[in-house]
Amino acid sequence: MKQINWISCIAASIVLALVALPTVEKSIAAGSPAVEVKIDNFSFTPAILTVKAGTQITWTNADDIPHTVVSDDQAFKSKVLDTDEKFTFTASKPGTYPYFCSIHPR
Repeated sequence: MKQINWISCIAASIVLALVALPTVEKSIAAGSPAVEVKIDNFSFTPAILTVKAGTQITWTNADDIPHTVVSDDQAFKSKVLDTDEKFTFTASKPGTYPYFCSIHPR
């Protein structure tokens, strides 16, 4: 009988942990904002970002030619991105991050 109660306690603990898991994941995701930037037709959308510290920024090249992502202050620089390739940067401090393509700087 003692063994059955012990197994029931473990099973109940596992169920409670699994029920709480989605809540933990949501709070982690809410604490780490993410921003998507699209590169298409020789332009970035959005062209300039103002973000909180810890924001993860991902650029995706949707254009059919290669591009780079370089911040004006050299805080980040991607490799050359072919079509559908991505570059991700996490902002260590809040602020505005202007950027450009070093292959096509206009």
